Amino acid sequence: MESLFDDERTRTARRAHGHVLVAVERGVDAYPDGLLYGIDESLATLADGERVIVPLGGGDTPTHGYVVRHATDAEIAALDPKRVKRVLARDEGVQPIPAELLSLARWISGYYCCPIGVTLTAILPAAVRKGVGSVTRTFVDVGEPPEDGVRLPAKQRELLAFVAALPPGERPIESRELLVKAAIATPGPLKALVSKGYLRAERRTEIEAKFERAGLADGATPTPTALQAKVIEAIGADIGKGFAQHLLFGVTGSGKTEVYIRLVDAALRAGKRALVLVPEIALTPQTAGRLVSRFPGRRVAILHSGLTGAQRNRMWAMVAKGDAEIVLGARSAVFAPIPDGALGLVIVDEEHDSSYKADQAPRYHGRDVAIRRAQLAGCPIVLGSATPSLESWANATSRGVSTLHRLPDRAPGLIVPTVRIVDFAEERRQYKDRRVHLIGPTLRAALEHTLRAGGQAVILLNRRGFANYVSCSAHDCDWVMRCDQCDAGMVCHRARLLASDGTIGSREYTRCHHCDAQLRLPRECPTCGRAVNVFGLGTQRVEDELTRLFPQLVMGDTLMRVDADSMHDAEDFRDALERFAQGSVRVLLGTQMIAKGLDFPNVRVVGVISADTALQLPDFRSGERTFQLVSQVTGRCGRGEHGGIAVIQTFQPNAPAIVLAAKHDFERFAERELADRAKFGLPPARRLTRLVVRDAGETECAQRARALAESLRALASRDGSSVVDIHGPAACPIARIAGRYRQQVEIRATSAADMSRFLTEARNAGYFAGLGGGGVQMGADLVIDVDPVAML
Repeated sequence: MESLFDDERTRTARRAHGHVLVAVERGVDAYPDGLLYGIDESLATLADGERVIVPLGGGDTPTHGYVVRHATDAEIAALDPKRVKRVLARDEGVQPIPAELLSLARWISGYYCCPIGVTLTAILPAAVRKGVGSVTRTFVDVGEPPEDGVRLPAKQRELLAFVAALPPGERPIESRELLVKAAIATPGPLKALVSKGYLRAERRTEIEAKFERAGLADGATPTPTALQAKVIEAIGADIGKGFAQHLLFGVTGSGKTEVYIRLVDAALRAGKRALVLVPEIALTPQTAGRLVSRFPGRRVAILHSGLTGAQRNRMWAMVAKGDAEIVLGARSAVFAPIPDGALGLVIVDEEHDSSYKADQAPRYHGRDVAIRRAQLAGCPIVLGSATPSLESWANATSRGVSTLHRLPDRAPGLIVPTVRIVDFAEERRQYKDRRVHLIGPTLRAALEHTLRAGGQAVILLNRRGFANYVSCSAHDCDWVMRCDQCDAGMVCHRARLLASDGTIGSREYTRCHHCDAQLRLPRECPTCGRAVNVFGLGTQRVEDELTRLFPQLVMGDTLMRVDADSMHDAEDFRDALERFAQGSVRVLLGTQMIAKGLDFPNVRVVGVISADTALQLPDFRSGERTFQLVSQVTGRCGRGEHGGIAVIQTFQPNAPAIVLAAKHDFERFAERELADRAKFGLPPARRLTRLVVRDAGETECAQRARALAESLRALASRDGSSVVDIHGPAACPIARIAGRYRQQVEIRATSAADMSRFLTEARNAGYFAGLGGGGVQMGADLVIDVDPVAML
């Protein structure tokens, strides 16, 4: 048998039995379709999408890659056969990438200007590539009852009776847990009952069982309203008839999830698979629970960042083998290896959410990739939101790309909350002391009434930490504590410490929210030696104020803070929501993590500490983002019989984004915002690509950005048209991050096709790979962000 380390010249001397283009797992962009390799007779059956090992570079380093396609005769003839290297081996441990997914990868590589090898590496999870073993559990439920007269041994009778007596919400039960609770010492009786069919056993991942158990508490299946039924019928009619794009615009609490579930059911009944995307699976456990519990006889694969490597590998294999009928997950689940021809429906919930945009290469947008995947699969896609992105709204209302469906009313039993906009500058004047107050009199009164009446509250502040401004206390000193590696201020945080006598203290430190550098909080100003003050706001400071105002609230007990500092993984967030659902947590305080996906009927107050945090950012999407956040969080209350009130504190009570969000008037907001975007040539009126040049030297960074911009302008001016404009270069709003200076160049085009064509020309010309030997290199020195959602 041929060794991987045979002399390459010996291998090349043999006659090739075919040629393939291989995308290696490296940032090689000189050959967008992959590198050409020959295949020996032993690999003559090599198929597109298979993972292989090939020699790379002068040292012929064995490197993993993927067969993109078989080479054409013209491509083969263009090369010297003696210089063509051979594929060393196929990777038997990884399922081949389906053809539809391979086509999707090629589209992503082209549209988002990312090497095909890097794109395929992003599609295939590391746990799958490394073959991490899966951990499964056996879950037991009741099966067929014994016929009359059947006699069972005593232990089998006891075990069968124990399982039958379990409440539905506690079944199926994990086998080891069952034996412990039923006081059965050995697994023999359980195995015997399963073999006879009196108990039903199923092996599944532990994470799937947790979601199912959480969802069973949601109660009976609701009957769709007339409007819901109309939407279900209209979209359902497209299942099995090819690609169709739908936008479901429904207010918070209108029952969009029920529409999704009914459409998934229709796809399954048609013999197809369904793919459901949510912004972050850890943030929407209720959606996952409902989906799993409503389809108890169907296999549901759950893909998200909170899974262990073994769980992710298990789920991936289940999908690839065709065993999963429903795939549910966050952004990366759009790459689930559903077999070719099997996908019948794609759903993107909260399609407006910015977390669908990847922040590393390939910088794809999960929503847009999902649309492309539905096109390749020839199936309908549903984009759902109470606050659609302006791109999706324009596609549905003016471009005719999507079919618009409206759910303007809340579902039966849900009440539209009362929304009060509070001028916080005016409210702060009511306090006579010099203490920092983040909770005004209006919000304080609403919280007092709700807590006294046994209700719950959700408090939002989209800024973590204790205070966002550290400076000298002296008026004649201008020292401000800034990060040494970033052009940004340090944020004060508090770490709570448990002393040996049982008392709880705290230690203050500072952290940069861009590079994660941490430093101690200085006691004295390094410039003048006077005291240091901390100003501003953060979730930790609100937490302190809540416990001071309401002694019945105890941190970590009846008051739970939910942000990136307190929630270390998906399990922490899930536990916090379970405690909130049970009522032991009375107030949930957090960042935007709590603004979506929560449906708790006892929430009677929603408080927005500062609705202005995003409005002042130098980003043309800041108004849109503020509207979405305020609208989403106010929709968390009014979901029970007690109604609800949302108190929005702001220093800009007349800002259109805040006023219209309080009125739940998305259409008026969209009309105004789209007019402004068209006036200034911003998305969705025009397409935008942002190039960010990075360098450790400030002068070098500016020079490289200037050279890149000049080259792009020359390319854009060749045809004499105005379909593409180049803006910049200019320093980014945050001009330095992690020790590297940043300059941006913006490319604006009249359409996605024009943008893609221009980027392809620039890429093929080598503008993104280097300029005269001293240029930028894609990835390390240059970020290419097509359709950016953030401009900082």
